[in-house]
Amino acid sequence: MQQMRRLRGVFVFLGDGPGVSFVFLFVLNLMVTFFFPTKFLILAWDQPRAVGSIIFTPALARVSRAKVFSKDYVVEEVEKPQEKVAEPHKFDFRAFMVAKAQAVNLALDKAVPLQYPMKLREAMRYSLLAGGKRVRPVLCLAACELLGGDEETAMPAACAMEMLHTMSLIHDDLPCMDNDDLRRGKPTNHKVYGENTAVLTGDSLLSFAFEHIARETKGVPADRVVRMIADLGKAVGSEGLVAGQIVDIASEGDSSVGIETLEYIHVHKTAVLLEASVVVGAILGGANEDEIDSLGQYARCVGLLFQVVDDILDVTKSSAELGKTAGKDLLTDKATYPKLLGLERSKVFAQNLLAKAKQQLSIFDQIKAAPLLGLADYIANRQN
Repeated sequence: MQQMRRLRGVFVFLGDGPGVSFVFLFVLNLMVTFFFPTKFLILAWDQPRAVGSIIFTPALARVSRAKVFSKDYVVEEVEKPQEKVAEPHKFDFRAFMVAKAQAVNLALDKAVPLQYPMKLREAMRYSLLAGGKRVRPVLCLAACELLGGDEETAMPAACAMEMLHTMSLIHDDLPCMDNDDLRRGKPTNHKVYGENTAVLTGDSLLSFAFEHIARETKGVPADRVVRMIADLGKAVGSEGLVAGQIVDIASEGDSSVGIETLEYIHVHKTAVLLEASVVVGAILGGANEDEIDSLGQYARCVGLLFQVVDDILDVTKSSAELGKTAGKDLLTDKATYPKLLGLERSKVFAQNLLAKAKQQLSIFDQIKAAPLLGLADYIANRQN
């Protein structure tokens, strides 16, 4: 008579007859595959001298050639303490962001010390060190480290990204632009130092960003540094940020503005600097052209995602929650994704951009890419 015992995930069939049929084991194999979603070893023997085995996995039941072991050996192996299975890699994105932001803040503080003329330096530091998420410098650092580079090498470029971003905010907040009074939960630069000083402060940060990269980047071939400077110049000039800004200004109150123009504005006004941050980090890390292209596409999706989420938050959050004036786009009749697509379709579009961004990282080691994957999720789910 056939008997069955289960020993730690192993089914053992003991038979007192001449043998256990192959067909019986095969059918049983399929049954256990269906009911038990783990890997088992089915053993059968009809004499103490030998054991025949069938091994299968839940994904694909497969019958192997029977291996023969002694009964005592099988029992000994079954009774051994089970080895601990290593847990999957868990990336602490919050800890990563905090650590990188702190490193960037220290580097920025050191890069722009107080000196004569004091008012200009105070104004530069006021906006540059006012807090913020430091997304652009962190993107630069993460891209460099993904390709095998290190934080020290990429930090001057990361600081330059934040200088350029801060310049764009100071100028964007001016009365002749978006005329905003609040930025990062504090009065905007021109509200504290006056419009003339705010303009000069932005100009100073713009030029100093390039100076800082050229002077402080160490141990990197000159051709890479030149390429970084060229890419950044394009990103903030008439083919990048400035182009997006002027089309944005011209589109205010224009009811004919469609989704293509809106995408042009945000790709150039917002996404371009995020893309430059990632591409510069990749260049510093020694990326090849295919890797630079994939990371650039990732960053462009993330950059557009950033603006779509920004538009959604503008109509769903308060000024206190955002740290800047909420609902301003609606008051100035600017084209936004919720205005053109509706709120729900804008949310779907954001999720599609998130998926596309992550797809671009599939060619990289996923453990090393965890910071960039986490940043994409962070941008998609941010609340301010």
